[in-house]
Amino acid sequence: MTAIFVSATGTDVGKTFVTSGLIRHFRAQGRVVDAIKPVVSGFDPAAPGGTDPAALLAALGRPLTTEEIGRVSPWRFAAPLSPDMAAQREGRAIDFDAVTACCRSAMAARRGLLLIEGIGGIMVPLDDRRSVLDLMTQLRLPILLVAGSYVGTISHTLTALQVLVRRNLDVAAVVVSESEASAATLEETVAAIARFAGSIDVVGIPRLADAAQAHPAFAAIAQLL
Repeated sequence: MTAIFVSATGTDVGKTFVTSGLIRHFRAQGRVVDAIKPVVSGFDPAAPGGTDPAALLAALGRPLTTEEIGRVSPWRFAAPLSPDMAAQREGRAIDFDAVTACCRSAMAARRGLLLIEGIGGIMVPLDDRRSVLDLMTQLRLPILLVAGSYVGTISHTLTALQVLVRRNLDVAAVVVSESEASAATLEETVAAIARFAGSIDVVGIPRLADAAQAHPAFAAIAQLL
């Protein structure tokens, strides 16, 4: 695969953590890799160091400059809300066709593997009519679905898989990123989701003390892409 869309069952389940870990893994293997996250909310331009674009740029080995942030994430909004609401707070609107074109341009310009990370979960609205799911449907890329291990994640993950299958989208794998203070173990959650996921591989990755730490799970995920 030369381009992958990384999405999630919801917000704050570790999507950027997984994307960044895969970038580091591929770079360590000598592969050329690039990444974009076209739309981000909760972005503070005065303190960009803790943002998703900063995490992606660090993994890519590129400087945290305004130009590089703009290249990775052209649509940035301050309010930590769904992007359509965040845009409204600023008197702006997201041009869905422009976001789609941005992704396609990055796909056409790629020299190696391209990871496109969506915002929030698969059903997060981008404008008043279309969601991240609609963007994925336009791009028709294999999807890496990231989920947490919190209580309720099994239902959320299986529901998301049903929605993706009904859109005839290819799910390359499900990654369960361990949530803080999970009631069930990571292994239990992975096994439960896998029982209902059919032929889709499910890989678990534990919480890491250092987000930049290498872990065998990233190699396992990479082999599925």
